[in-house]
Amino acid sequence: MVLADLIPGTLVKDVLLVLGFAALTGLSAQVSIRLPFTPVPITGQTLAVLLGGMALGAPRAILGMLAYLAIGLVGLPWFAGGAGGWAVVGSASFGYLLGFILAAAVVGALAARGFDRGPLRVLLAMVAGNLLIYLVGATWLALDLHLGPAAAISLGVTPFLVGDALKAAIAMGLLPGAWRLAGRRPELPG
Repeated sequence: MVLADLIPGTLVKDVLLVLGFAALTGLSAQVSIRLPFTPVPITGQTLAVLLGGMALGAPRAILGMLAYLAIGLVGLPWFAGGAGGWAVVGSASFGYLLGFILAAAVVGALAARGFDRGPLRVLLAMVAGNLLIYLVGATWLALDLHLGPAAAISLGVTPFLVGDALKAAIAMGLLPGAWRLAGRRPELPG
């Protein structure tokens, strides 16, 4: 069980949650800060992806990220910096968008196993999700810009570590707190 399972309803609920997750990710992408030394901006997306993935669970999270990607690729300008359309596929940061799908799936699966119920377990899930985003994103960055591993990490991982640690701290409070507000004890599933 994940937080979204506490909401009554079936198919309509799931469709609204999936589209809401995609929209939240698109909105969070608009919080975008360009750094002069890397083609990858700082955004609010990772918090939306990982927090939303844990709240929705793997199946809905995957669909939400696929919807986010598909809607952006057909032209809605809701990727970082207002980008949209097929040209984004050729950008150095496209790998991070692909990494969002994998990370949302993994943190969603971890949440279903109780990793959304306690701060330290949330931290472990957030670290796992961020590692997947970094792995796919920095690999794409390296291939796109013909970089070695050290340069890809320097441009595509290191500048984001502090911000992602802050996002993890936010999630560590929000997810267990949401379970308490829902009147459920934040324990592991039985």
